[in-house]
Amino acid sequence: MVNWSALETVFLDMDGTLLDLHFDTHFWLEHLPRRYADHYNLSPEEARDHVVPMIMAEHGSLNWYCTDYWSERLALDITGLKAEVGDRIGYRPHVTEFLDALRASGLRSVIVTNCHPDPLRLKLERTGLNQRVDDIVSSHQLGKAKENPGFWQDLHQLAPYNASTTLMVDDSFSVLESARDAGISQCLAILAPDSQQATRDHHPDIPGIHHFDEIIPDLRLRRPLPSGQ
Repeated sequence: MVNWSALETVFLDMDGTLLDLHFDTHFWLEHLPRRYADHYNLSPEEARDHVVPMIMAEHGSLNWYCTDYWSERLALDITGLKAEVGDRIGYRPHVTEFLDALRASGLRSVIVTNCHPDPLRLKLERTGLNQRVDDIVSSHQLGKAKENPGFWQDLHQLAPYNASTTLMVDDSFSVLESARDAGISQCLAILAPDSQQATRDHHPDIPGIHHFDEIIPDLRLRRPLPSGQ
C-alpha cells in the first residue's frame, strides 16, 4: 500500500486525516447556522437553508476554507465561533502512534493543510500537533488551495520536496488527484475522516485506509533510501 523505503518526505493533511473531521462538520453544518439564526433572528431551518448553500458554492476554492472570507460574508466572528465548540477538536484513532513511528523512521513529516491560520492556531493549542511533525504549511500562505494544480509547484517555496520520494496522505480525493497529477509518487486516502459519519468508498485508483494502524507495522519495518538517493 505504501512503499516506505522509497520515501524521504510525508505530506499529511490535517482535518480528516490527523484530526477528527467531526469538529469541522459540526461547526459548518450545525453550530454556525444555529449562531447565524441567533444573530439574525431566524429559525434554525431558515438559517441553515441560507448558510449551507452559500458555503457549498465555494467548495474546493480557497474561500471555502477562509475564515476571514466567511467572517466578512456572514458578518460573524468565525474564529470566535469555532472556539465555542473547540472541545470537539481531537485526534483520529492511532494518529499519535503513527506520528511517533513516522518520526522514529527518520522520514520528514510536513502537515500540508487548507486550514486558515486562525483556526489552525486553535487546533494546535488544543492538540499540540505542531510538536509531533517537522513543519506545517497552510495553503493560505501560498494563496492557492491544495485542489489548485499550481499549489504543488508553489509549495516548493515553503517546503522543498522531491516528488518522486514523497507521499501525500489526505481524506480528499480531489486533493489526492491534484497531488498525483503534480507528480507526487505515492498517495494514500483516509476513508473514515469523521468519527460520526459513515466510511467512504475506496477511490478507483488511489489506495485507502480507514485508520493508521493498518500501515504502522510496515512503517516500523522501513529501510531508508541508500545514501545519495
